[in-house]
Amino acid sequence: MKPRHRRVCTAPALALLSLASFSASPAFSADIANGKAVFSRCAACHTNNKGGPNGVGPNLFGVVGRKAAGKPDFSYSPALKNSHIVWTPQKLDSWISNPMKLVPGTRMVFAGISDAKQRADLIAYLGTLK
Repeated sequence: MKPRHRRVCTAPALALLSLASFSASPAFSADIANGKAVFSRCAACHTNNKGGPNGVGPNLFGVVGRKAAGKPDFSYSPALKNSHIVWTPQKLDSWISNPMKLVPGTRMVFAGISDAKQRADLIAYLGTLK
């Protein structure tokens, strides 16, 4: 009789693996310090401290690996609630590039960041917020 092996995967574990593969790409050698500087563009609407309040947008502490529209204390758009997205580095890259393209009907009014290096740096910084 073959022994049974249980597979246990969690969204945070998958997100960490995704982040490792995303930032390990030679095209995206991420700079966390620069990502923190890029976050200043987000800080007009988002906070990023553990247990901190939401702003116009939700607090982004722990966003990498979290289900979209997953903070119970924030009012998300129906479009984002129904998106079934998990914020992997790849999904965050698409979102930060053009939120309205990834989730038509989102309430997030942000044109996006076109520079791939800035997005990679920002995502690497967000990945440290845990």
